[in-house]
Amino acid sequence: MSDYFPVLMVAAIILLFTAAFVIAYARLKKATAKDEKDRTMSDREIIGRLLNFAKPYKKQFALVLIIMLISIGYDLLSPILVGNIQNLVKGSFTLNVLFARVAVYAGILVVSLVSMYLQTMILQKVGQKILSDLRLSVFTHIESLSHEQLNNIPVGKLVTRVTNDTNGISMMFTNVLVTMVKNVMVIFGVFGAMLTVNLALALVVSCFVPFVVLFTVIFRKFSRKAHQNVTDARTELNTFLSENLSGIKITQIFNREAEKMQAFMERSRALQKAKRQRMFVFGIFRPMVYMLHISCVLCILYFGSRSYLEGWSFLGQTITSGTVVTFYLYASRFFDPIQTLSEHFDTLQSAFASAEKIFAVMDMVPQVVDSPDAIELEHIEGRIEFKDVWFAYKPDEWVLKGVSFTVEPRQTVAFVGSTGSGKTTILSLICRNYDIQKGQILIDGIDIKKIKISSLRRHFGQMLQDVFLFTGTIRSNILLRKEDVSDEEVWQACEYVNADRFIKKLDKGLDDVVRERGNNFSSGQRQLLSFARTIVHKPSVMILDEATANIDTETEVLIQDSLEKMKNIGTMLIVAHRLSTIQHADNIILLSHGQIMEQGNHQALLHQKGRYYNLYTLQFNKQQLEQS
Repeated sequence: MSDYFPVLMVAAIILLFTAAFVIAYARLKKATAKDEKDRTMSDREIIGRLLNFAKPYKKQFALVLIIMLISIGYDLLSPILVGNIQNLVKGSFTLNVLFARVAVYAGILVVSLVSMYLQTMILQKVGQKILSDLRLSVFTHIESLSHEQLNNIPVGKLVTRVTNDTNGISMMFTNVLVTMVKNVMVIFGVFGAMLTVNLALALVVSCFVPFVVLFTVIFRKFSRKAHQNVTDARTELNTFLSENLSGIKITQIFNREAEKMQAFMERSRALQKAKRQRMFVFGIFRPMVYMLHISCVLCILYFGSRSYLEGWSFLGQTITSGTVVTFYLYASRFFDPIQTLSEHFDTLQSAFASAEKIFAVMDMVPQVVDSPDAIELEHIEGRIEFKDVWFAYKPDEWVLKGVSFTVEPRQTVAFVGSTGSGKTTILSLICRNYDIQKGQILIDGIDIKKIKISSLRRHFGQMLQDVFLFTGTIRSNILLRKEDVSDEEVWQACEYVNADRFIKKLDKGLDDVVRERGNNFSSGQRQLLSFARTIVHKPSVMILDEATANIDTETEVLIQDSLEKMKNIGTMLIVAHRLSTIQHADNIILLSHGQIMEQGNHQALLHQKGRYYNLYTLQFNKQQLEQS
């Protein structure tokens, strides 16, 4: 019994660690039972969906697999060659025979290195293509979501999905999947070779396999949880940064830098803690696998050396010094892939955590979609009709209640009323930013739900109060990537809306730089650029939502002149609080709590002396008071 004391000590240590891991696993499984129920996808489903992005490149992966099989030959043959050389050195040999064996070994090594280089280069190229495809798919799907869905998702979270989360998946395609397949093949190949070389020592190695499997299963549980925590913490931090960097001026105005810094530090510490936990999990698993490796080597050396030195057979097998060397090398070949698998498994869990969040976005069904029989509209006259339209952003909280009206082609119709009366909602519904719950909206007598969304919106030009300009140039912001427009047409549009007056004063004219959100231009200049943008795209219906709000008097004169010209282009729908800006509208619709209370032209509504009259009188008196 004393002869096997070292082996029993090794077994006792392994069993002790195993018991500790099993207890920790049971506690974690109980603590995360709710998280598992909340998961929407299994690992198998995630892998299946990710592999769909790899299908177009299956030929490249097949080539990599062939190259990989060549490199595996080195892992399987080199230990046998080294063991053979060991036996050769101990016996009688000639230098020519020794050199020949070494040359074969070197040749196998060179072939393996070249194969690894080709494999890496092909995988990197394919992986980047798959990453681009995935990122494009996510971005395209986000573009298809409705306004309501986009309003419910923080911008920082969407940015994280398109950038960080897709990068987290990149390594899976560029290295992990193929290398995992290779390592699994190496493990089985090496074990098969060990069985062929010496059955007894192979059985010694097999005693450690159940512990490797058990540790891997336990690590998978801890690793998945750790990666989910890191992903969640990173998303929270990115969301916070996106919002607060956009609103940093408000933070400075109200002197809240210290409070925002504290909030930022809390999220940073949460991410740091999550990453530290992930590192701890990985830092425990790899040493455990290494412990099994060393324990296995010790057992091989113990049984093999005693059998060789003392001349006794082990489990009926004769062991030579070459066999011991071969198994020592095979032990490394056997456990090294397992250790590498632990690293790749760590990356794989990170990819799964990121993929699950990406697919959660991609599984969001767009609320506003084309109907199967939707048609293209090449041209519209601009007749708009609302028939008993009911709409609510939230169930049973009606914003519009049975609204009905008609806008004739080339008419200018204004919507007025207090905040929350439904003015802006009407404009959003015409463009199908949202779908109505009851009623019908017609364009030229056609239900807008039977018109393709892209075709419908192509005929509308929207000019909002909060003009959004993209980073680039004035020209790129006016064209928005539309390529079939000449500089002459761009200048004509700018002159038509009076935007040319300030553009010509800039050093580079149309090529002058527009910074983020156009913050190097005034509100009025941004509004004039939005008018020019609309004119260039030649809409049949123009929508102005508070386009003259927060504009200085001088710029307002230019904008009013632009509006008068734009009335000649097509149908115009205006939302305005300043009643002085809509006096010449063909029809004015006054809304209150989602219902039409009055409508008619300016003079007719004043003659009625109803709500419009009271509202106009109040604004007129206020204006007179301010002027005095």
